[in-house]
Amino acid sequence: MDILKLLKINILVVVTELGRGKLLREVAREVFGEGVASKVWGRIEVIGDIAVIRKPPDLDIGVLRVLAQELLKRLKYVKSVWAAITPIEGAYRIRQYVHLAGEPRSVTLYKEHGCIFKIDITKVYISPALNYEHIRIAKQVQDGEFIINMFAGAGLFSIIIAKHAKPKKVISIDINPHAYELMKENVKLNKVGDVVEPVLGDAGEVVLKYKETADRILMPLPELAYKYIPRALYALKKEGIIHVYDFISAEKEEQAIEQAKIKYLTKLKELKTQPQIQHARTVRSVGPRYYQVTLDIKIMKSLHYRLCV
Repeated sequence: MDILKLLKINILVVVTELGRGKLLREVAREVFGEGVASKVWGRIEVIGDIAVIRKPPDLDIGVLRVLAQELLKRLKYVKSVWAAITPIEGAYRIRQYVHLAGEPRSVTLYKEHGCIFKIDITKVYISPALNYEHIRIAKQVQDGEFIINMFAGAGLFSIIIAKHAKPKKVISIDINPHAYELMKENVKLNKVGDVVEPVLGDAGEVVLKYKETADRILMPLPELAYKYIPRALYALKKEGIIHVYDFISAEKEEQAIEQAKIKYLTKLKELKTQPQIQHARTVRSVGPRYYQVTLDIKIMKSLHYRLCV
């Protein structure tokens, strides 16, 4: 892989104008006709020089291989095309992939917000949809904060915070050993080893070592955020901020946000804290009437705060 060439392009790309339902469907329409085009999920995620497309359940992988060859011709910065053939699954939150065309490798480098990341798409979860969230959170961090990232993956939130703010420490936890190794490499690549501390383990257990230490806690894993709220509170100072990400079923985005607010405010009040929602938004739609929602919650622990871990 030619690192210098990779660093010349914006390596984390969602093909916006054409990729959101147009480019892949246009190629499918030209090659196979409307019948196939109507089955294709249009968005193309480009991570580094690797393009990822989703396999529809009723479309043969051979059809996708033809489409992948066409994509290589049209997207000159893409060197390898893969198909995601399963949903995100398992404790490590990864998909299964099939190589379709181009260079047979799953490892790439990409640049986001001035940081360089090494990623293996088959070993660690990464979502281009969190691009904005990475920098949004970083801009909130105050000088000298002690931060815990409970679900760090390859280190994107943690490293971008370290580069764009001046935290005292970012404890960066992940249970996936492959993500942990990539995170360690990325910490070195970005020269933030004095700030970001990679930790391998179950975040629910690791945070118990940091009783009332954190000014800010990130919980960017929707499947576990709600469950691990009591443990996050254990590590949070008497007053601090928690960023949660959750999946919410609702008819509309506005309803999803309101349901998320009620869900977390109710839980936090049950735990005898004083929560205040500072910011709420939908990150993306992840399916019909199914949204990823994020909440920035300022929390004060009362004298009657209930320790529940």
